[in-house]
Amino acid sequence: MKPEGRLLVAGGHASETGVRADNQDFAGIYTATELERMRHGMIAAVADGVGGGIGGDHRGGRIAAELAVRALIEGLYDQPDTIGVPAAAHRVMAPYNRWLTAMGRTDSMAHAATTFTALVLKGRRGHVLHAGDSRAWHFRDGRLTLLTQDHTRSHPDQRHILYRAIGIEDRLRLDHHEVALAEHDRLLLTSDGVHGSLSHRRLEKLLGARNSADADAGAIVAAALGAGSQDNATAIVLDVVSLPAIGHDSVAGDIDRLPILDPPGEGDSVDGFRLDHLLSDGRYTRLFRATDTANGQVVAIKFPKPALLSETGARLAFTREILVGSRVSSPFVGDVIAVAQDRQTRLYGVQPFYEGQTLEARLASPMNLAEGLDIAIRLTRAVAALHKLDIIHRDIKPENVMLTHDGGLKLIDLGVARLPRVDEFGASEIPGTPSYLAPEMFAGNLGDEATDLYALGVTLWRLFTGHYPYGEIEAFSRPRFRKLEAPSSLRPELPAWLDAALMRAVSVDPEERFGDAIGLLRALEGGAAVERVDLRAVPLIERHPVRFWQGVSLILLVALIAALIH
Repeated sequence: MKPEGRLLVAGGHASETGVRADNQDFAGIYTATELERMRHGMIAAVADGVGGGIGGDHRGGRIAAELAVRALIEGLYDQPDTIGVPAAAHRVMAPYNRWLTAMGRTDSMAHAATTFTALVLKGRRGHVLHAGDSRAWHFRDGRLTLLTQDHTRSHPDQRHILYRAIGIEDRLRLDHHEVALAEHDRLLLTSDGVHGSLSHRRLEKLLGARNSADADAGAIVAAALGAGSQDNATAIVLDVVSLPAIGHDSVAGDIDRLPILDPPGEGDSVDGFRLDHLLSDGRYTRLFRATDTANGQVVAIKFPKPALLSETGARLAFTREILVGSRVSSPFVGDVIAVAQDRQTRLYGVQPFYEGQTLEARLASPMNLAEGLDIAIRLTRAVAALHKLDIIHRDIKPENVMLTHDGGLKLIDLGVARLPRVDEFGASEIPGTPSYLAPEMFAGNLGDEATDLYALGVTLWRLFTGHYPYGEIEAFSRPRFRKLEAPSSLRPELPAWLDAALMRAVSVDPEERFGDAIGLLRALEGGAAVERVDLRAVPLIERHPVRFWQGVSLILLVALIAALIH
């Protein structure tokens, strides 16, 4: 199981006066208590004060900047957590904006105002709140993305003139932008004394150094001053160390906003993914091998078919795959790849592309006992990893098992998995191949550990014999679960212990099956250990007693005939 995790962020900041007489920038980071982080998140903010004439020394700008940052930090946690980050921040900052606007009309703080750019990190999301020309940035996989837009005049000679900031207008206007977070992300806040002197590429390189947040914030400010900055220079760097586990509500919320469109075709491009090759065109979904043109990664992308799968069913299926991929940590279970919320424009799922073949394709060629046992053990470990988290696969079969070219195994296609506290499909939309459905599922059972073990047993039966235990069952036909013949009747070299394990796994009565996947795993691993013993060191009478006594009888018969002849 992947660790549940919590929001953990390492922050660092630097602020230098530079060539100016005083520093009107102000930066603040508040990591918050664990309870505060859960309810409201943690805060980082940069403000760059302008104007203000206390005694003619223009300290009003600095006061405006500092109070703006402190107002958010001190006020946000008093707001109800049910109204959301943007609304909570507006409740705090709007009164401050009105106060500062009024003070700007006095002699003591004439024209005082401040830019304001804040990050509120809550759960697995980052919320950017912004007014003015300070900036927020997002750094991931070596690429830096600007998250804000400067509120300055567009004319080249007037780009230093703000048309929006705190204290300029009676009514507060804060831009809000939301970004999905991932572990190892870096977030950057800068005043214009930094990004006014350093190019996008230079900032990208400095963040790519991956020193501590404090060290890299200092390096960015030093680089800005070294490049000739004529303003105060301030930077905050936040490193995302860990995040809370993905929850059903957050995933479902993200998926609900995505339209369900007709599936694309081979050669099309969707959100920067080039669809290179159609891998399968199933009843409910279409699967492509694709290339992410942003980084060159080869992936697999699955699209729903809205004509055959209801909108609710499609959203449930994709929600399940994301949840399982985020919760299960096993080398034998397929993973998922998160797509940035601002990139994905329609419903689809992205997974790593596993180079290899399905177990179904592998069954077309003969397989020795040792290879079969190795596959069986790894597949059973995959099922055990799911069941440990109360996840029921419900569609275990050779087509959903990938054997990779590097010798690995991945159990895939988790879109119909049954998860705790997650809504169920309509009965007609629970896919499943009839030959792998346990008898009780034909009577209305929606899937549990016992039915998964049955499907696994049928898969292993095919793995070792090439046949179905009760024969192949056609869709819409009434299955008949006749008396079982031992698998060794189809493949005589199968050992007795494997006969027993396979027959128990596909028992018609669920009470007679293994109690859990671990029980089956122990049987397979114990038997495999026996098979690895060097049988040449064991006497023939112990290895094959029947053959031994047949040989003895033959020798005695020859001896008797010879005696009678003489």
